[in-house]
Order: sequence, then C-alpha cells, then structure tokens
Amino acid sequence: MGRTSKRSFGGFLLLLLVVVAVGGFLAYQRFTAFADRPLAGIDPGESVVVASGDNLGSVLRKLREIDVETGEALQWRLLARQLQAAGKLQIGEYPLDAGTTPRQLLRAMRDGRVVQRRFTIVEGWNIRELRAALARARPLAQETATLDDAALMAALGKPGQHPEGRFLPETYLYTSGDSDLEVLRRAHKAMEEALAAAWDKRHDGSVLKSPDEMLTLASIVEKETGIASERPQIAGLFERRLKIGMLLQTDPTVIYGMGSRYGGNIRKSDLLADTPYNTYTRAGLPPTPIAMPGVAALEAVANPAPGEALYFVAIGDGSGRHLFARTLAEHQANVGRYLRNYRAARNADPATQAR
Repeated sequence: MGRTSKRSFGGFLLLLLVVVAVGGFLAYQRFTAFADRPLAGIDPGESVVVASGDNLGSVLRKLREIDVETGEALQWRLLARQLQAAGKLQIGEYPLDAGTTPRQLLRAMRDGRVVQRRFTIVEGWNIRELRAALARARPLAQETATLDDAALMAALGKPGQHPEGRFLPETYLYTSGDSDLEVLRRAHKAMEEALAAAWDKRHDGSVLKSPDEMLTLASIVEKETGIASERPQIAGLFERRLKIGMLLQTDPTVIYGMGSRYGGNIRKSDLLADTPYNTYTRAGLPPTPIAMPGVAALEAVANPAPGEALYFVAIGDGSGRHLFARTLAEHQANVGRYLRNYRAARNADPATQAR
C-alpha cells in the first residue's frame, strides 16, 4: 500500500471516528433530553398504579391509557438500566404531578415513593359516622361494607367487644391497596395504647373501676365540650356526681340512646323515656362509650380538675363555653343567664329574624 493510500485510509478512519463521536453525542443529548423532559398529557391529580406482576412495558401501557405521552419504549428501558430500576418497580400508586419526568418517575417506582393518602377520624364521631366516612374513602379497599358491627369486631380479633369508642381519633396514612379494615385495625390498636397510658396516669382518688369506664366517661366529656380547657373541669364535675351517686344527666347520652330518632332537638318526653343510655333516668355510666374520645379527653378523665361544681350549662353566646355552679340555686341563675344570652343572640341574627 502506497503512502497516499495510507493517508487516505487514515483520513477516512478519523472521519469515521468523528462521525461516530458526533452521532454518539447527539444520541446522548437526545436520551438526556428524553429522561429530563416533563411528560406531556398529565392531568391534575393523575396517578399510575404498579400492580403485582407489572413490568415496565405494562406501566407504559397504563400511562398511554390515560393519554400520557411516553415516547420510545427503548429509551425507557435504557433509562431503567441506567437507574438500576429494571425489574425493581415496586407495587403501589405513584403521583403524576405536572413537571414529572421519566427519570423522576422511574426513581420513585424504584424506591417505592408511593402516594400516601390520609383518613382522619374526627374526635366525637360515633361508630356510624366512622363507618360512613370509611365507605366514602377512596381508593381505600372496602372489606367491611358487608359486615355488621359484631362481625367487624370479630374480624379485628375482638369478638364480643362493642365497637363504640374503640378507635382513636387521629389522621392515618394509607396507600393504594390498603383496606378499611387495616385502617380500623391501626386505629383500634392506637386507642388501646392511648387508653392504657391514660389509665396508668389516673389520679389516686379516681372513682373509675376499669379502663372501659374511663373510655365511657371520656366519650361523654368529648361530646359535652369542644373547648380544650373545659374538659378537665367537666371530667371533674362528672366524677364528683359519680362519687355521691348523683345522676349524670348529660344530654349526649340521651341523644345516643335515641339513635336515628334524634331529629336535632331533645324533648321532655325524650328525657323521661328510659333507655340504657338515658342518664336522666339511670344512675352511673351508660353501658358503653357514646363516641370516639381523643387523647385530650382521656387525659382529662385521668386527671380531672379539682373543685366543687356539680352543675354546668352553656353560656349561650355562641362561644361553646359553659357556666359552672356548686349549688342548684347557682345553677338556676346560670340557666337564666343562658336563656338571656340565647335570646339576645337570636334577636341579633338577621336570618333568625327572617324566620
């Protein structure tokens, strides 16, 4: 081979290397642009679920089904290899926020950064309200819809236990695939722990004979006031009534005993109608809690405020606060104050005057 032909071959080889290098650089730029470009077609609140048995191909099909533009499958496979996500996609629901890139989505699926949803049990809910809220929670799997209360408690491993008051008001996180039974199981365990802690901290002179009695009284305190500072006062008042054998005479227990018959008002006939929950006709605590008490109500019952008050009535000014009294005469005066405040508030309300 002559010197000229060697030069020509060397030049061709150099040109070829340049072309390959340029081509590789352009391919890398294209791949990087794909990996870090936000996915198009994502609607607000969109998500994708990786189910058991899903691979990258099936996930891409799910994305296309909700009109997300995925681009070339080869680029996804290369990116999955680069991120060490190939074959390691974790089961769960993943958010598709505006601006989500293929790289971010694959990393989330590799690391299991799933959508965490919240279900809140509200202080003072009864078991009917709790179960109704669970039935509306989505995408929480519904396992308890066909179970009555007795079957529900059996499914939780607590056969024979009344469900009222047994689930701690808190916010519980769950992910796609979790069930309402699992949320209830966690809430039940949380209440057992909170009740045990409150029982262990109860004051020495407590009149309560068991944790169940504490739970029942805490549920009454929870329903009687939404004012945190008043809970220890009301807890102390009810404990003093229990000690001297005085009727608790608390409206929330009557309402609970009325069940679906309660229409928003308590009549005199309701106060006289004897039920296991009518604390105007029966002494002591009702047979079960009447609602789900929060930690603050449990702590108030464990350590109620000292004092001599045996009566209380709402102030009637819309604040939700109460007036406390030691004697019946003081209480009757407070009732008069309540009525005056209530009438003044009604007269000042244009909507009430229109009626």
